[in-house]
Amino acid sequence: MPIFAVHYTYSEATAADRATNRPEHRGWLNALVDAGTVLTSGPYPDGTGALLIFRAEDAPSLTTLLADDPFAKLGLIDAVRVVEWLPVMGAFAE
Repeated sequence: MPIFAVHYTYSEATAADRATNRPEHRGWLNALVDAGTVLTSGPYPDGTGALLIFRAEDAPSLTTLLADDPFAKLGLIDAVRVVEWLPVMGAFAE
C-alpha cells in the first residue's frame, strides 16, 4: 500500500485553538496509528505545521480521511499538501 507524506501548515492565528483542540486531534491520530494507517506524525518545532506519514490506497481516499481530522473540521489548518512518498531505506522502506 502506498505511503504518503502529509504536510500541514499552521498560522499563529490558530495557535490557541489548536492547543485547546489538540487532545481530540491526537486522539484521532492515535486511532489511526492503532489501525496501521498513520505510521508517524509530529509538529514542526517552530509551530508552522506538522508532518504526518500515512499508508493509504490513494491520494483521494487519504484526502477524504484528512477531512475527519478535528483540526480540519475546525478550520485550524491553513494548507495541506499530500505527496506520495517512496522510502527506499530506513524504518519505512519495504
